[in-house]
Amino acid sequence: MATITLGGNPVHTCGELPLPGHATPFFTLTRDDLSELTSVELEGRRVLLSIFPSLDTPTCAESVRKFNHLTTDLADTVMLCVSMDLPFAQAQFCGAQQLDRVVTASAFRHPDFGRAFGVTLVDGPMRGLFARAVVALDENGTVVHTELVPELMREPDYDLAIHAIRNHHHPCPEDALESTE
Repeated sequence: MATITLGGNPVHTCGELPLPGHATPFFTLTRDDLSELTSVELEGRRVLLSIFPSLDTPTCAESVRKFNHLTTDLADTVMLCVSMDLPFAQAQFCGAQQLDRVVTASAFRHPDFGRAFGVTLVDGPMRGLFARAVVALDENGTVVHTELVPELMREPDYDLAIHAIRNHHHPCPEDALESTE
């Protein structure tokens, strides 16, 4: 369980974010067309998970807009925005904001996502929604960066997240063999 704040008041999550160097937990989410998206489908691509309470809050909306802008040159990266918002609302928001880079995914059918990533708020006025967090995955599904934002009303550290996804590279096993010969 982690402690963060909402307007300075302590709130708690159901667990902890996955640790860098560990495999990402398997997850299933719902796309805006109501089809399912699984972590298996993302294998082979870098993934930046932006997790937050709701697009209907100013901070969350701003973070989605900023990540959409900051990832325009990261063609090999999926920018996945995850919340409990319904897929319809997520699609409407991205359409109205003309956001074409981010992929929204809802956990409304899959609350186990929040438990697996340790981000479900267990108390306070927003309990049941997700804490604000960023998780970066390399192309092998290994966690390379995490941030649990300590104050729910603050934005994440965009530069740190983008740097982690842009600069992290795991050598292929073949590369490792060549370097030891």
